[in-house]
Amino acid sequence: MIFDTLTKSVVDRIRQKTQTANTNGDAMTDEPFSIVIRGGTAVLPQGVARADIGIRNETIAAISEHLGAGINEINADGRIVAPGGVDPHAHIEQISGGGLLNADSFESATTAAAFGGTTTVIPFAAQHGGRALDRVVTDYHNLADRGAVIDYAFHMILADPSELTLKTHLPRLVKEGHSSIKVFMTYDRIKLDDEQILDVLAAARDNGALVCVHAENHGMISFMSKRLVANGLTTPSAFWMSHPRLAEVDAIQRLVAMSQLVDQPIMVFHVSTAEGAEVVRKARTDGVKLFGETCPHYLLLTADDANKPGLEGAKWMCSPSLRTASDQDALWQALARDDLQVLSSDHAPYRFDASGKLSAGANPTFKQIANGLPGLEVRLPLLFDAAVMQGRLGLERFVELTSTAPAKLYGLYPKKGALAVGSDADIAIWNATKTVQLSSSMLHDRAGYTPYEGRVLKGWPETVLSRGRVAVRENTLHVTPGSGRFLARAAGEAAKPLGRPSAEFAHSIAKPTPGSAPQWRDLSHAKAV
Repeated sequence: MIFDTLTKSVVDRIRQKTQTANTNGDAMTDEPFSIVIRGGTAVLPQGVARADIGIRNETIAAISEHLGAGINEINADGRIVAPGGVDPHAHIEQISGGGLLNADSFESATTAAAFGGTTTVIPFAAQHGGRALDRVVTDYHNLADRGAVIDYAFHMILADPSELTLKTHLPRLVKEGHSSIKVFMTYDRIKLDDEQILDVLAAARDNGALVCVHAENHGMISFMSKRLVANGLTTPSAFWMSHPRLAEVDAIQRLVAMSQLVDQPIMVFHVSTAEGAEVVRKARTDGVKLFGETCPHYLLLTADDANKPGLEGAKWMCSPSLRTASDQDALWQALARDDLQVLSSDHAPYRFDASGKLSAGANPTFKQIANGLPGLEVRLPLLFDAAVMQGRLGLERFVELTSTAPAKLYGLYPKKGALAVGSDADIAIWNATKTVQLSSSMLHDRAGYTPYEGRVLKGWPETVLSRGRVAVRENTLHVTPGSGRFLARAAGEAAKPLGRPSAEFAHSIAKPTPGSAPQWRDLSHAKAV
């Protein structure tokens, strides 16, 4: 089996790394390990190898073939030991663009995350029109401070990119460790037009933040929604037609041009179509600093899943909409080629009742139904089964897409996203032979349903550690609400401009020579200023 294949070179690199740490004083101490995870097959930055992992307090202190005894020991023989998951896209205790509060609190959502092997989440501090961004961020911090059981950061959703937001609040909040921004190109209450997006990109460039985008053409969606409803196509089974695939393609293409104009890196959230993934691939090949993510539901579900009697299909309504089997194949290929770099849950839990999906009454049109699927707890098990056990991507690529890459892109690495000396002891121990049939009754979010009901998975995270604390073991939570910590972070390499703004934008930021008239100069390859 692939998990039993260990290479001497990996073991040698582990030993060398540990010896270097000892020389630097990082691990040299007589203090016993608080926990030793013994004999597992570890997914390390150097490769996959059987190794012991020694933990002192909150961090990994040593990785070796044969560590001394720990105060507590976890037998991982026959298990996969991987970094805890980093989910960089989850909506928690958030008011949606339609004004509806989703089902999960920080306590319930992060509990679900921990049971699914995720030890870090990046949800949203969501601004709505007229609200001060600094107040919004404070409010979300207060919710997380009292509820989160695992560590977290925040993306800031900008729906009101006023001068106060972009020139006063944003610079301070980025300096305080909120180094990523999300904007929407659709949804009536929170969408930004192209000029507003450019204002946000320029402000992010000035302050060192990464911009993430929900990329769909709002006009196409509005146009199609009105026509479908007028033609009597109002049920959830018609929803996919209201989010045409060209809406995603057009929006990503526009983002590519805007990124090039301003020289600002962009992350495209939840790519759902083969054509959308191809736009991302081509842009990256052309040298544009563009990143992309997709989600389990675009890899494992299709629009046919929403073709249910009555309103039942609302449980499979999300934006962008579910697509086709051929799109699934294209997205798996894009992940294998690194055209897309991240797998997130886009957890957006709405109950199938009057508090959520059916808030507009007993007979709503698809336009009146909240879009979003629960998925925080099942993200990693679904992907472990599909990517590792079914052989689509392999174990190391699974870890890269679900933990290491998001940690790197969002400024959390190597504190998060790696089994390495000095990293936080965020660890998921997987039983690769365990078979689980998914049911909403076994899950810990508050959605009350799962779109994967009845799906049989092979592989499950049995023991999960968060900062050296046993968070989940024997199907029991061992950490308390409020024990998760905020992760202040700089954006890191992903957010750095290439230093190649468009010639026009370069002139707009160049310092003019006093008394001289503007003259054409090709500044498109000038260093960023």
